[in-house]
Amino acid sequence: MSRNTIFGGAYALAFFSFLFGPLIIMAATAFNSSKFPRVAPWECFTTNWFNELFGNARLMEGLLNSVIIGVGVVALAVPIGLAGALALSELPAKLRSMLYTVLILPILIPGVVLGISTIVLWGQITRGIGAGFLYNGYFLTIVGQITFVSAYAMLVFIARLQRFDATQTEAALDLGATPGQAFRKILLPFMAPAIGSAAFITLLASFENYNTTVFTVLSESTFTTALASKVRHGTDPSLSALAVIIITITLVGALTNEAFQRRKEAEAGGRAARSALYANPVTRALTHPGVVFAILVAVIGGISYAGSQYDSGQCEAAILQEKLDRQEALRAEQRAKIEAEQAQQGVTVPKPDSAFGGAFGGVGTPAPAAPAAPKPESPSAFGGAFGGIAPPKTEE
Repeated sequence: MSRNTIFGGAYALAFFSFLFGPLIIMAATAFNSSKFPRVAPWECFTTNWFNELFGNARLMEGLLNSVIIGVGVVALAVPIGLAGALALSELPAKLRSMLYTVLILPILIPGVVLGISTIVLWGQITRGIGAGFLYNGYFLTIVGQITFVSAYAMLVFIARLQRFDATQTEAALDLGATPGQAFRKILLPFMAPAIGSAAFITLLASFENYNTTVFTVLSESTFTTALASKVRHGTDPSLSALAVIIITITLVGALTNEAFQRRKEAEAGGRAARSALYANPVTRALTHPGVVFAILVAVIGGISYAGSQYDSGQCEAAILQEKLDRQEALRAEQRAKIEAEQAQQGVTVPKPDSAFGGAFGGVGTPAPAAPAAPKPESPSAFGGAFGGIAPPKTEE
């Protein structure tokens, strides 16, 4: 084996360990019963952190708000991005460069600036026209996110339009089609993959955005802001459970898309008719993207159900008792060490008789009686209050 092969293998191992190591560790912590996310020492296998995640009302409310806001952002950002890409493709080169800079600028502006400027602008607008219903978290967040998310969609459409042959629409117009018909029947089908990609990217960009959303959402909360608030108050493995869910969804989507792409390439290249995999009806059906998706969902659902039936209570009780025993052993060891040091120094500490075990320095024990004062020999008229000074004798 050559030195280059060894070096290349070591580099690949280090690269993928750096890339996927944190994900693997985080996924493992979601199934450890420890209150703090960790892999070692391992305590008990549990799926209770998933219940903890779904039982968090603030996170679930934020998730619903994020879905609502994300759908609104996709519905507006994708058409705006498509319109911007079509406008750029029709303009002269010099004007196109200037407009491209203007449209792409919001991506370069910090999200904090976009968030503050959004609430200031729309606050003035709502007070000016008296439309207070517009000044709410949902509307402001959608508007604030559109200012830069639509630029992401535009970049996707520009990349797709560079592969489009404009003579197709020109031929359709020459044959009597209206501009609307040429757009719907020629350009729009060609842009369909880009529309799907742009919708997915804008949804993710809206879902994970924090810098702009934290200002525009006002009294509401999205999943990202609720998650950040939870992290500030302390983390637990329920966040690892969230990471496991996200990773699982990503893997299912990636495998389903891979099955779709391979099937499409095989059918387009004519390899499907010659392939034994696609010639067999059973294997052909199993490679269908819908079937692949259904199988993956069924497998994940079965594993989730089996994990939810496992009761980790007995293991967790044993771990807790082991910790208590360990603490008691440490306390006994500390007491023995203190007694040994005192014995070496010749100091004997009496065992306190108080109800608190001497924890408060003997508070609660009766104080030793003081020695009685000597009784004066001659009686005093003042009861000995002045040290036994007797009154002067009277003459008879």
